[in-house]
Amino acid sequence: MLERVLASMPALPPAEQRVAKLLLADPRSFATLPVTELAARSNVSKPTVVRFCRSVGYDGLADFKLKLAGTVNEGVPFVHRAVDEDDKPNDLIVKVIDNAVAAMLKYRNNAAGHAFELAIDALTRAGQAGKRIEFYGVGNSGIVAQDAQHKFFRLGVNAVACSDGHVQVMSATMLGPGDCAVVISNSGRSRDLLDAADIARRKGATVIVISASGSPLAKLAQTGHQVLLAADHPEDYDRYSPMVSRLLHLTIIDILTTGVALRLGPALRPMLQEIKRNLRAKRYALPE
Repeated sequence: MLERVLASMPALPPAEQRVAKLLLADPRSFATLPVTELAARSNVSKPTVVRFCRSVGYDGLADFKLKLAGTVNEGVPFVHRAVDEDDKPNDLIVKVIDNAVAAMLKYRNNAAGHAFELAIDALTRAGQAGKRIEFYGVGNSGIVAQDAQHKFFRLGVNAVACSDGHVQVMSATMLGPGDCAVVISNSGRSRDLLDAADIARRKGATVIVISASGSPLAKLAQTGHQVLLAADHPEDYDRYSPMVSRLLHLTIIDILTTGVALRLGPALRPMLQEIKRNLRAKRYALPE
């Protein structure tokens, strides 16, 4: 949570940056002080303190302080540990699983409910109106985009995954108001994804970015009415085999899918039941 605020500071207005500096200087006090005291110590107005909380993805001051208290008081029972060339299989088991658990617990404490609310609303509206929902990713993130398409198309919405840069640009160009482009990137620095996200934004589509705070892609999502679902972790995005980032991105997709499915409601159940019946019949059909 504190890492996200630090990464987001350059994109904040000067007054909100003063609030961020107060937070980073003493997180424990920030979690307990009333808004009047926070505003006075930051030399800003009380509404500015609330705007700061929303700028970094939370519902408001109460939601921000609740998550902050969990971060500074509970902590995470594991720390990220890099694997070494001489690690034995037992060492790898412990390190890989501990890293995954630590990342998930940290994300649970840091996840911005307000940003997810905006994303789920936009995706639900697009699905109900028959608009396009497109998932963009390259490399490892392209696999996450395919998983997202697999989950969303079962909800009866118009979902497509694109992992080729040229196709992403062409697809983004054909988007319009009401459509959604979900852009997934570990580094947030892919030129292809930046181009596609910018085109989709200019065409009037809602751009939902899943990436690290402070990355170029995250900064693009902080302009206009776009949505940033920040996924921060201690794993180097240049590593040869990203693990934690992929798990976080898949988890975010699961949260979005579940949220949209709940919004679509009972009308969705007959179709899902029919899909299960047809798959079951195909799976157990005896060859002639």
